[in-house]
Amino acid sequence: KLFRIVSYGVDHKTGRIDFDRMAAIAKEAKPKMIIAGGSAYPRFLDFQRFREIADSVGAFLVADVAHPAGLIAAGLHPDPLPCCHVVTSTTHKTLRGPRGGLILMGKDFENPFGIVAAKSGRTKMMSELLDSNVMPGIQGGPLMHIIAAKAVAFGEALQPEFKKYAQQIINNARTLADELVRMDYQLISGGTDNHLMLIDLTNKGITGKQAENMLEEAGITTNKNMVPFDTKSPFITSGIRIGTAAITTRGMQETEMRLIAKLIDKVISNHESEAVKHAVREEVRELCRQFPLYQEINA
Repeated sequence: KLFRIVSYGVDHKTGRIDFDRMAAIAKEAKPKMIIAGGSAYPRFLDFQRFREIADSVGAFLVADVAHPAGLIAAGLHPDPLPCCHVVTSTTHKTLRGPRGGLILMGKDFENPFGIVAAKSGRTKMMSELLDSNVMPGIQGGPLMHIIAAKAVAFGEALQPEFKKYAQQIINNARTLADELVRMDYQLISGGTDNHLMLIDLTNKGITGKQAENMLEEAGITTNKNMVPFDTKSPFITSGIRIGTAAITTRGMQETEMRLIAKLIDKVISNHESEAVKHAVREEVRELCRQFPLYQEINA
């Protein structure tokens, strides 16, 4: 076991990060590092508040922005770099690149851990520690085709069209969330600020695993996901997570989100009906025909 992990969580009523409780936990646990991030958190991350708590206990602050990286690049989500010592991310979610990762930092600084160079005795810079731990620490030969694909993705993220795409992701997520709330679905935190939403299905009488499977049979991809204070196991779960990045890339907008919400509800509300699943699958197939992955291939 390499680390002693102490978790922070969300407020039971609001579904948002409970920073007061987090500060109390940090004061008691005295962590060496705090990680700001989450894989199913539908709200903006307050990196400044994270930094205040980290500084209060002398902790190193790392932001994991794998999910909102593309929104951050487009200026539509708070930027972690001014507040965090180090930022990590994948490159294949909202950033829309190849499968891979990256490590970012702002201005370089002497590492706070007291690690020195063997010969000179000087304090190593933080960038040196990051580089040496990646290569040769955990990574060997570089994959040049992935590096090239990352360069293409980063180049795309600099274009005005990328900001339009990122804004549409958010617009679509909010529309889809609003429609589901209107249909009496319990969204954690009541909605979304980013590209995803987390839905507690307890009031619908089905588990996350059941919903994931039946929606997949109908041609709709979601994933089972635990909700805050879940009483079910991670293999069953009480909820599902839905994101809008992929369908936005296909060109779908608010009108399609309203249709997708209806299709999701139709399947879940009639989860014992094979006929309903078959009918929804045909509607999904037609929707995909209207928004093909590669228009030039389907032309």
